[in-house]
Amino acid sequence: MGRIDVFVAPRPNPALINVMTIVNRVVMLRGVPGFRDLLPFNRLAGLRGVSNVRHIDFPAADRQRLQACCGGGQATFITPNHPEFFTDWMIDKEIVSRVSPLAASWATHGVVNGLGRLMQKFWLANNLIAQIPGNTDAAKAHSVDWALKGHGVLLHPEGAVGWHSNYVGPLLPGAVEMGLEALKRGRETNQDFKAWVAPVVWKLAFTGNVERALARECAYIEKSLKIASAANGSLPERVYRIYSILLSRDEQACGLAAEEGASYADRQQGVLAVLGRELAAAIAAEPGLDMAELLRCSRRWLRENKADAGEQKRVRKLTETIQRIQRVGPWAFANQTITQEEIAEHLKRIRNDYCKGTLRDTINRFVPQPAGPRCAHIRVPEPLGLHDYKGSVDEALAELRSRMQEAVTGIVAELEAAGGFISYPNPFYHR
Repeated sequence: MGRIDVFVAPRPNPALINVMTIVNRVVMLRGVPGFRDLLPFNRLAGLRGVSNVRHIDFPAADRQRLQACCGGGQATFITPNHPEFFTDWMIDKEIVSRVSPLAASWATHGVVNGLGRLMQKFWLANNLIAQIPGNTDAAKAHSVDWALKGHGVLLHPEGAVGWHSNYVGPLLPGAVEMGLEALKRGRETNQDFKAWVAPVVWKLAFTGNVERALARECAYIEKSLKIASAANGSLPERVYRIYSILLSRDEQACGLAAEEGASYADRQQGVLAVLGRELAAAIAAEPGLDMAELLRCSRRWLRENKADAGEQKRVRKLTETIQRIQRVGPWAFANQTITQEEIAEHLKRIRNDYCKGTLRDTINRFVPQPAGPRCAHIRVPEPLGLHDYKGSVDEALAELRSRMQEAVTGIVAELEAAGGFISYPNPFYHR
């Protein structure tokens, strides 16, 4: 099975798309009623529901708001948040099936092209567009062409999964740039042509107490990473302890010793400062770059400097280590309490970033299993009409992110008011 790292245009098969929509609803999301809660059948992901999303809360007003900017005579780029791997595609597919069934969806090249020609054919028939790092021009051109036909294109502007559903990360410019190109081309033949970037957000909430399942996953991680079990500690403290020990290992690799009583955030910044200096020296970066700019320079360096394999390996490792450590962002330290949903996200992030080498971990990386049944709360902030927007691309991204974050915060507040979360003291807070 060779990886095919060239752009191949999707060839959507409406019949297959319809079948996959039905399979998605029954097998991937909700499971099979009568079996999904009955032992031993509920231990089988296909009967329980691979993503175990039992309920979908998608108000009619939100659905109609999205549907209104989809269809002929306009180009629409749908931009969901990206809090969870695999489930994202399940929910994305559910959303577009209701508003634009033939919408194309961007996916990583490792999924579309990396599993051999047979699977590539399957994904292309499902209208997936391969996002090939450093070579996205063809994918963007195809996306604009498809959007101009009124079918819509879906892509995640946050980029990679962050496992932080309460926080919307910085957005990438692709959807806005393609929307502006579609608007320009559409206006060549129709001065009233409209182009939209339509943000969507969703938040998953457990339907009951899943502490026991989370504790089992925590114990698996401790064993996998050779961390002494702390079964007597509270669940949040166990998660914090795992992260603290993993950070200690990074400190040791950098030749650092943590100060007594130093907060996790301060220790994290100390490690990142050392690694940042090493990376800047390795790629001869300009002085004074912030970490985001430095990482952009390192990715460019990796694309352009392929002669020295040893140096390539060193720069790639430094880059990946920095990105891994940064994945526990400021949002983790912001609140005095932490919910079971946030604990579950921490555990999935740890498993994805640190637990490797076994078939079980590989499967979990591609199809992570939730700790229990959940409800997906989907909302559609006000779409951004590029045909009426006079600001820059950066200003458009800031506005989109603001609308998305406001919608996510609204879902969380609504669920909190209804007593929908089980919470604990947050050990990351002010540590």
